[in-house]
Amino acid sequence: MISRRNFLLGSAGVAALSGCSQFAWLDALKQEYPNVLMLIVDDLNDWVGAMKGHPNAKTPNIDRLASNGTLFMNAHASAPLCGPSRASIMTGLAPTTTGIYGHIKDKDIREAHEKTKHVTFLSEYFREHGYYTSAVGKVFHQRVVDGSFDEYGGRVKGFGPYPEKNMVWDDPRTNTDWGAFPEKDEQMPDYDSAEWVVDQLSRDHDKPFFTVCGFIRPHAPWHVPQKWFDMHPTEDIVLPPYLRNDLDDVPDMAKQVADHPMMPTTEWAIKNGEYRKIVQGYLASVSFVDSCIGKVMDALENSQYADNTAVVLWGDHGYSIGEKEKFAKMSLWERATRTPLIIKPPKSKGQQVSNRPVTLLDLYPTLLKMCGLPANPNVEGNDLTPLLNDPNAEWDKVAVTTYGADNHAIKTDRYRYIHYEDGSEELYDHKFDRDEWRNLAADPAYNDIKQKLKAHVPKNNAPWSKKTYYNGNQYFLQKTEEAGAKGRM
Repeated sequence: MISRRNFLLGSAGVAALSGCSQFAWLDALKQEYPNVLMLIVDDLNDWVGAMKGHPNAKTPNIDRLASNGTLFMNAHASAPLCGPSRASIMTGLAPTTTGIYGHIKDKDIREAHEKTKHVTFLSEYFREHGYYTSAVGKVFHQRVVDGSFDEYGGRVKGFGPYPEKNMVWDDPRTNTDWGAFPEKDEQMPDYDSAEWVVDQLSRDHDKPFFTVCGFIRPHAPWHVPQKWFDMHPTEDIVLPPYLRNDLDDVPDMAKQVADHPMMPTTEWAIKNGEYRKIVQGYLASVSFVDSCIGKVMDALENSQYADNTAVVLWGDHGYSIGEKEKFAKMSLWERATRTPLIIKPPKSKGQQVSNRPVTLLDLYPTLLKMCGLPANPNVEGNDLTPLLNDPNAEWDKVAVTTYGADNHAIKTDRYRYIHYEDGSEELYDHKFDRDEWRNLAADPAYNDIKQKLKAHVPKNNAPWSKKTYYNGNQYFLQKTEEAGAKGRM
């Protein structure tokens, strides 16, 4: 067996020290260090069968993975927007540390802040410790940072395929639209990404591997072939909980931060008879990407790596489908921050469910610990392996989500507290109000609880980086311009 010291020396050092042939060393290496297969699903909320987020959800393959791993039911993104969320995961640094509060081009991450200048991306850390690294699809906000993986299978630009003209919603500022298109699964980029990973799993790797597949559905447009829409007939669709005056008790700052003028509103969808069709489109898109995940899982289970591969699945943030008067991510409410997180170690204990609050920032330190690699002292986040061992273990951590400097949500087992830059607040008690319809921030009976939660709000917020941008509403456009940043939504 190869010791930790010899592993860190690399193949040449081990061969010299052990007298093994190169192939014997590689065989031993593969036996000791588990492979990692990481599956990323864009804009996936809790509408997954195993999470019981929607009664019409049909996700047999994600459910299969959850039945063999630990499902974190209270997992949240570091930011409710693709760019900062993914940058946080891959750097192991919170948005408040890097100033990456909006979108960012992959090539600009290292230039965003002093802390990112010499950062070691998650994939690079695995490569530095003897792993072969490969990826396909959307991993960072655009693709992957050049050189961050040994092999990259590419990504089709955008979120197509697109019909010649939009089917229902036609606003050039957003990809949002819904309807059955194209004809076949094989025309979808996610199908190709799954096939690429299947090929990776069929190879005879001479090192342990760290392979990432970034799927783009259910990111809008909600276009997938007709058969996935047929799986969710509109007459059977259950609409999400919706309260017309839901936003009457939230501060003005909350409305500014969460405003999305380019998106349909829930009232528009109801008035125009499109609400069930939007829900159908999102459910269909989730079921489609689930089938792609199933293709990858089948290949893994039938490969030589089935018993020595950790599988991790996560969404980059949640998504509101009509709740809070919006069809979007980009807010600090539960629907936008909460997302699936499933971790299946190579030697899994089987199905486990943890309700402890965790964040996607925790992935970097957790994967290193799970794979037996030395900790990276430069990253943030919490090691989740105690919860993989005992999902109900004592846990004094909270989940922090940041959406712009000084705008933060704090989530515990029971409460959500939101604090905005102007000092305005929201507080929700999930024991009685899972839909977050009643803001308790001004209720004296909850003052002590509010103060305890407020203590977890990050005190230090890095300035908005000049390399990060978002112009989805007037609030964030102003922040982008004040920082001297440039870019498109």
